[in-house]
Amino acid sequence: MTAAVSAEFSQALGTLDSTSVVTEVAERLLAVFTSGQIAVGARLPSERSLAASLGVGRSAVREALAALEILGIVIVRPGSGTYLRGGASELLPRTLSWGLMLGEPRTRELIELRSGLEIQAAELAAQRITDDALESLGRHVAAMNDNITNFQAFKESDAHFHGEIALASGNTVLEDVLQSIRSLLRIWVDRGLRDEQHAAVAAREHQAVYEAIKTRDPAAARKVMEKHMTTASARLLSDSAPPTE
Repeated sequence: MTAAVSAEFSQALGTLDSTSVVTEVAERLLAVFTSGQIAVGARLPSERSLAASLGVGRSAVREALAALEILGIVIVRPGSGTYLRGGASELLPRTLSWGLMLGEPRTRELIELRSGLEIQAAELAAQRITDDALESLGRHVAAMNDNITNFQAFKESDAHFHGEIALASGNTVLEDVLQSIRSLLRIWVDRGLRDEQHAAVAAREHQAVYEAIKTRDPAAARKVMEKHMTTASARLLSDSAPPTE
């Protein structure tokens, strides 16, 4: 980043004196990103420079950038720097503040929201999914069935499955919001799958969702996704207390 751009970036950020430092840093960065002042693909100033501009510690900047990376707003290239990616949604500033300081009450609200959006996505996907996307959806289900005892592979296939449905819904706003919500709930999703029994139940539910979408019946897809979200949400809520490690 040139000295002129770096100075402009620092001026846009301003300084902070909030107690919720990480949240404030992330929100201030995101506000600059969505303002159009920084070009997509631009390399950001160093952590040290950002910390100095904001009047905070480097650890706060590092944690904020890590959260933004999870949400797909920036990309970190080791040995090169941190860069702004495209597609930063104007809906993210509020959800970001929830995710960074997510306590049990807001976790519950976020899980409720996710449930409703997943149901709507399944209903729309049943009407709009292409044959190629349907084949991809089937492969994700097969991967889950093949990895009942491999929790990491199972969770990856689970995420791809829901992402495919959101994409097939044909609603980009719905897809973007669901992606953000899943990112914010990621740690609880990871903790929610604890044993083979949970994985087997989840696999059966995903299979049912796939079969309903395959029939291209919106009502059926809505019904089975609603059932899946009921049990999936219960698993997440049972582990909604933030981890202590």
